[in-house]
This record gives sequence, structure tokens and C-alpha cells, in this order.
Amino acid sequence: MSGLVEDKVALITGAGSGIGRGSALVFAREGAKVAVADLNGDLGAETVRLIHEAGGTAELIGCDVADDGQVAAMVARVLELWGRLDCAHNNAGITTKGAPLHELSLAEWERTIAVNLSGIFYCMRHEIPVMLKQGGGAIVNTSSGAGLVAAKGLAHYCASKHGILGLTKTAAQELARTGVRVNAVCPGVVETPTLLAHMAKSPEIAKGIQASTARGVMGRPDEIGEAVVWLCSDRASYVNGEAMLVDGGTVAR
Repeated sequence: MSGLVEDKVALITGAGSGIGRGSALVFAREGAKVAVADLNGDLGAETVRLIHEAGGTAELIGCDVADDGQVAAMVARVLELWGRLDCAHNNAGITTKGAPLHELSLAEWERTIAVNLSGIFYCMRHEIPVMLKQGGGAIVNTSSGAGLVAAKGLAHYCASKHGILGLTKTAAQELARTGVRVNAVCPGVVETPTLLAHMAKSPEIAKGIQASTARGVMGRPDEIGEAVVWLCSDRASYVNGEAMLVDGGTVAR
């Protein structure tokens, strides 16, 4: 049996660690050629190595998604490598220092919006023309549970993740009759290096994060990747404009 995305070309941003790496590994396992894009070349190279060791195909592309020119070059590089772009997981994002809205610094606000929201816009504005030209494709953007509900002290993060859903739904409507589908995943608490480092600061922080999840356990990056790959596959051919929660039921409480 062939994989869900056999012989397709997939681009994943922020693929050097966390959800991006988990997604890249699932795409490769399911038969895709994977463009591993990340600002951190060492982390990206490790993801490529893991894919190669598992018998998959992957290439590293350095990119800061907050820079439209670098995003354009990233998509052009994918075309140089494989001549097409079938699947895109626009995943790169950051979490900066939190504070009540009126105490947020302009630097924290602007950097979060630049990476999390403008970065998604830049990716889609360069990916969509490629997919339209070839007659189809699938895009999945990483939002968050914080794209659906509020999180105190994270106004900048919530705004960016809510905004991603607005971009996703608008693009899905605009492209509905073209063969290009656009969806989003909304992960809950996921076991990533960044989160684990934060939890390691104190037992209280770790306990609070664990308690915030419906099942009392964190999700794994590959569990998010499974949802992304399915959304990009032909199995999800009638799914468009969806904001899929992958959080173990946390937001549903």
C-alpha cells in the first residue's frame, strides 16, 4: 500500500524541531519528498538526517518566514529541487514573553505578529500561485487552541493565532473552485523542546501545564503531524477552510 502523500512534494516551515519536525517525519513516512525549512540550519539538518535514516527524501532550506524575500526564495528552491509543490505546512512560529495587554512591549508585539501572522501570509502568497499553475495543492497552517479561545497574558500570541484562522478561511473561500484547499490545525499543549524548557523552570509551572490539558498529558509532535498529513492527502478532498483542534479535548471542556 502506498502512503497518504506518496510521491508528493511537501514544504514544512519551522521543521527543525517540535511540531514542524514531527510533521516532516510523518510526511516522509507517508511517501512525500520533504523540503525542511528552518531558520536554524543545525536543527533543520538534524531533521533531514532523521528522514534520510528512515529511508525518506528530504532537503534543507534556510528561511526566516518573517522576510518575504526569503520566503519567495524558499518556494523557488522547492521548484528547483522537484518542479512542483503539492503540500505546504506553514508551521513556523514563536512564543515570546507574556504580559497583560497594556504592559506588552512594542517589540514583543511586532516580532510575534511578524513571524506568526505575516509569516503565514508571506508563505501563502508565494505557495498559492504555484499550486494554481499546476492545478491543485493543499495548504495547512498551524494556528493554536489560542486561535479559538483567549489566554491571559498572551494577547499578542492569541491575536496572531486568531489571525491565522482568518487568513485560512478567506483563502479557502477564494480558492474553493480551483483545486487548492486551505485548512488549519489548532494544537493544544504539545511536548516540544521550548515547552519542556519552560516546564523545567519549576515544578509548579510543569504541574500547571499538565493540569491545563483535558487528558492530563501533553500531545506529541507526530500526533499533530498525522492530522496535517491527512488534511493534505486526497482522503481529505472535501475538507476546506477547517480549523481542526488537535488538543485531546481541552478546548471542548
